[in-house]
Amino acid sequence: MRPSKRDPFEEQYLDVLQNIEFALVSIYKEHPDMIDADAGNAISSLIRLYQAEQRGRTTLEIRLNPIAKHACKCVQVMCEWRLGRSVGPSSEIVTKPKSVDEIVLCLKRIHKSIETWNRDGGRRGYYNFVSQFVG
Repeated sequence: MRPSKRDPFEEQYLDVLQNIEFALVSIYKEHPDMIDADAGNAISSLIRLYQAEQRGRTTLEIRLNPIAKHACKCVQVMCEWRLGRSVGPSSEIVTKPKSVDEIVLCLKRIHKSIETWNRDGGRRGYYNFVSQFVG
C-alpha cells in the first residue's frame, strides 16, 4: 500500500485503507498459519458482496476456509463501520460515512496490494510488508 510517492487515491482514503489493513493484520496475528491467499479470498468475497449490494442483487455465500471466513467477517465489521451502519472501535460512530462505491474501491486497492506483495514476498509477503506500518 505504501509506494514511494503517495497517489491521490491513497491520500483521500488512507484512513479507510489503514482500517482495513488493521483488521487483516489482527487476523494474521491471531492465526500464524494465515497466508496472503486467505486475505485475498476474504477481500474478494467482500468486493462481490458490496458489488451485489450496489446492483440491488443478493450474492451467494462464497466458500471460504475458516481463517479466510474469520478475516472476511472482521474486515466486514470495519467496512460497515466506515459506511456508518454500525458502531466501531471503542463505541465510536464514524463522522463521515463512506459510500458503498468508495468501500469497493478501497477493497480493490487492498486486494491489488495483497497480490503485489504476495508476488514479491511469497506466501505472507503482504503481511510482512503491511505489518511494518499497521499495528
